[in-house]
Amino acid sequence: MTMTKFDLTPPSSAQRDAIVAGLTPEEHDVLLEHGTEAAFCGVFVDNHEDGVYTCRFCGLPLFQSSAKFDSGTGWPSFFKPYAEAHIRRVRDTSYGMVRVEEVCARCGSHLGHVFPDGPPPTGERHCLNSVSLTFTGKGQALPDVLGRGSPEGQALA
Repeated sequence: MTMTKFDLTPPSSAQRDAIVAGLTPEEHDVLLEHGTEAAFCGVFVDNHEDGVYTCRFCGLPLFQSSAKFDSGTGWPSFFKPYAEAHIRRVRDTSYGMVRVEEVCARCGSHLGHVFPDGPPPTGERHCLNSVSLTFTGKGQALPDVLGRGSPEGQALA
């Protein structure tokens, strides 16, 4: 397992309830019901700023902008995660297909799917829903949604 400096303990029931109460209907559908946003509609499809993409639900860093690429699919795509320990891969047999779903390792929120057709060096395409993510630009403090302080509250170099 990849080491991480982030606390991967799931949110408490009270934290979870508070976060769920603040979700939009689309965020609730995607993050909690494993839905998918429409292609080419997400706010991060064309984002080219330097920074880190974090989990919309709990704030855990998931992907660095340096691993983002244009897959032409209409969803933000990345070739490797921030840390392998930050995502969990789950076999998904919905809709008559066999795919690998990605969820946040800390809170279990649905992020998207990973496919074996990405660029080098990993050959993976992590195809994510923009609504599952927030973005923290370089030099800004990472979100501390769960109030755990460091390292989430530290600014990105």
